[in-house]
Amino acid sequence: MFSSRRISAALVGLLVLVAGGWLVQDVIADGDSGPAVVALSDLPPQVAETWRRIEAGEAEGSVFGNREGLLPQRPYGYYREYPVPTPGSDDRGARRLVVGEDGELYYTGDHYQSFVLVDPDR
Repeated sequence: MFSSRRISAALVGLLVLVAGGWLVQDVIADGDSGPAVVALSDLPPQVAETWRRIEAGEAEGSVFGNREGLLPQRPYGYYREYPVPTPGSDDRGARRLVVGEDGELYYTGDHYQSFVLVDPDR
């Protein structure tokens, strides 16, 4: 039997592939499975620009609490989140980069419903 969470993740993945044209394989919203690894270059260009600003110390992030439990469990304050601009959006939109203290980089295009692990070197 399929859970609504798995069906939602599958639909989000399909929408990303169809609407955005970006190859994001196996978008995971199941805390028992790890997120897919995606090259930074395969994500929307605003993600790379946000990552550049983070690395340059130009972006202001906030603590990401991982309340959804989709990322590996770490102490509160371990993760920081940064909004990724969404063209045409009047607000912060749903896209975020989440950075762990050890340098791991995650992207969500659907406001924490699913994440991919980003390889910034690709």
